Amino acid sequence: MMIPDCIRIRSAQPDDADTLLSIYAPYVTDTAITFEYEVPSKEEFENRIAGTLQKYPYLVLENEGAVMGYAYANVFKARAAYDWAVETTVYLRRDARGNGFGRLLYTALEEELTRRNFLNAYACISYTEKEDEYLDLSSPKFHAAMGYKLCGVFKQCGYKFGRWYDMIWMEKHLREHMANPLPIKFK
Repeated sequence: MMIPDCIRIRSAQPDDADTLLSIYAPYVTDTAITFEYEVPSKEEFENRIAGTLQKYPYLVLENEGAVMGYAYANVFKARAAYDWAVETTVYLRRDARGNGFGRLLYTALEEELTRRNFLNAYACISYTEKEDEYLDLSSPKFHAAMGYKLCGVFKQCGYKFGRWYDMIWMEKHLREHMANPLPIKFK
């Protein structure tokens, strides 16, 4: 992947919590993109970052030194048979959307996941058939453009802002599935 000189993609650290939380908070308070109701504390967010980094990649994209967004993978299901599958997540500063940063982050994340021998990436996405002021269809469209395919629909499973929202799962196979998969490299 070719990254412009002004862009740096690096591993997140727990001390990035304030900056990453400032990106995430408006998604909690103003959208149904996340089904979280309350903005996590800085300490909770630090713990989330540190917990993720124990086994999975957590990436930050900087443009000319300013953090534009982050992406990470986490456990899909906590059973040994699922070890080769991860759930992926990406958040961008609201004013940074539409500039290709999400594509750069997800491409870097997928490359790192592939290097670590993960096979399946899953995205859990809040969904509505009719866009409203809290939820549009940009995430499903983004994931489709990144090669993810719809693999599950859960109807009216998330309640936020006095409305019911669906949840969809989209998946992408990162590499060929072998009879004897390579062991996961958690670091």
